[in-house]
Amino acid sequence: MDSSNSSQSTEVILTGLKGRVALVTGGSRGIGAAIVRRLAQAGARVAVNYRARRDAAEAVVAEIRSAGGEAIAVGGDVADDGDVARMVGEVEAAFGPVDLLVNSAGVFDYVTFDQVTPAIWRRTLDVNLTGTYLVSWAVKDQMLARGFGRIVNLSSISALQPRPLSIAYAASKAGLAGLTKGCAAAWAARGIRVNAIAPGLIETEIIDTVSESQKQALITATPMQRIGQPSEIADLTVYLLSDQASFITGQTIVACGGRCMVP
Repeated sequence: MDSSNSSQSTEVILTGLKGRVALVTGGSRGIGAAIVRRLAQAGARVAVNYRARRDAAEAVVAEIRSAGGEAIAVGGDVADDGDVARMVGEVEAAFGPVDLLVNSAGVFDYVTFDQVTPAIWRRTLDVNLTGTYLVSWAVKDQMLARGFGRIVNLSSISALQPRPLSIAYAASKAGLAGLTKGCAAAWAARGIRVNAIAPGLIETEIIDTVSESQKQALITATPMQRIGQPSEIADLTVYLLSDQASFITGQTIVACGGRCMVP
């Protein structure tokens, strides 16, 4: 081995993303915004979905365009059938059919079991689980017709471990595992791959609802002894959307610094 080159690393170039049309729900902030930026860097044309934070979505779009990328902001509640149909229509009118879908939109309530009202339960399932179904179904026919599609659903390690202080959230994210596997099996022979990612504690607005002592306890329970960053989940998401993950479908990939380990 040439010792002069032994310390040099080889950059991994992800392929199959340039020129593709990507839709990222919940793309105006947190993990979603990090995924949008990473996809744009890889050459995808990105639609940034938002529900209420139009200014944040447009700021992400402006950032991408200033760097020479292509992006648009598309408003819409993923839990509303009409909003989803209109949103997907706007993306198709601007860029064409969606090739890459990331279902990142989500809501979270950190409450005790007796505080889980029917309203909290319904809204959590409507956005986190039904919303993923609605958006996926809105783009699947075009994917099936073209024989190409890549979908990544943002789940959580809450789906894999007991969560007495986020029961509705955990149930919705566990449902995503079943949805992911079912869709992956149904569409694999038609050129569509569907995977999920289960992040652990990530530096997003969700942890603002957790006290400092609770946050420290979570860090202590994480073997890597730190909070994950949105960019780390974005890198994994873009990998799963790329050609380099061509033999991966129906999986829920855990990214949590070792806090949850599954076989």
